[in-house]
Amino acid sequence: MLVSSVRNNSILRYNDKTGEFIDTLVPSGSGGLNAPSGMLIGSDGLLYVISIRTDSVLRYNPQTGAFIDTFINDKELDFAEDLAFGKDGNLYLSSSSTTQSRNKIVRYDGKNGAKIDNFVAPGSGGIFGAVGFGFGYDNNLYVANVFDNNILRYNGQTGAFIDTFITGKEGDRFADFTFAADGNLYVANPGANSVSRYNGTTGEFVDTFVTNGSGGLSRPVETQFGFDGQLYVNSFDTNNILRYDAKTGDFINAFVPPGSGGLDGPTSIVFIKDIPEPTSPVAILAFLFVCGLNIRHIHIFKNTKE
Repeated sequence: MLVSSVRNNSILRYNDKTGEFIDTLVPSGSGGLNAPSGMLIGSDGLLYVISIRTDSVLRYNPQTGAFIDTFINDKELDFAEDLAFGKDGNLYLSSSSTTQSRNKIVRYDGKNGAKIDNFVAPGSGGIFGAVGFGFGYDNNLYVANVFDNNILRYNGQTGAFIDTFITGKEGDRFADFTFAADGNLYVANPGANSVSRYNGTTGEFVDTFVTNGSGGLSRPVETQFGFDGQLYVNSFDTNNILRYDAKTGDFINAFVPPGSGGLDGPTSIVFIKDIPEPTSPVAILAFLFVCGLNIRHIHIFKNTKE
């Protein structure tokens, strides 16, 4: 399991069964890494990491941590928080500025990192504080709007605004989210120190799946389901990863203890099997098959310019 540590500019590696710290996969500042946020594994088998303060996406070997290259360097971005590959093979990045006119989802060529277009135009649909996004069951694009506490839906092919899929309650502040296999949407809610559950098709509120402060949860920034099927949540203020029962939402344990391995400001989680490096097309396909849906990134709204 890989976890980005935003305050010391590194990527840490933990045992995905025990939570025990293994090593610092990407050392502080490697390749210019400065305030890492979203992470994912690409179709090339490489680890893609957002470097917020340099407005870039960096690539690393996910087994050795060696820096590969700067895949994207776009100074028109402002607080790039999250990223995702689409079915078209292209890479999508969020720009989540405190200036609404600079909020957008940008599309880049998935092979060479060249900018294609502003897939979601600046300010479209009221996008403001786009800290987490992803493609849903219907292949449309969903964006968590932290400043307006809602989740917006856009056409997955054109980027055109469709509707406000979810409107949060008073006190909510939505960060990143996960569409789960049970058909529901699990949303990290740092405003209420909880995880909210919604119907993934209708957007209807189901329940507060992880209740306020359960297990010491403080400013959750991401939700992710692990290889064991349980729910893992970044607790940003307590510098740890908490685990919850995927059926009941009950607290299980602090899977990664506070500050383990130097963890300071956990932002994104990637579950990845410890398998040989993907050096050939066959190896890459095997790599992606093993990782499957467990490579979903997850990210946050945080003040990283302090």
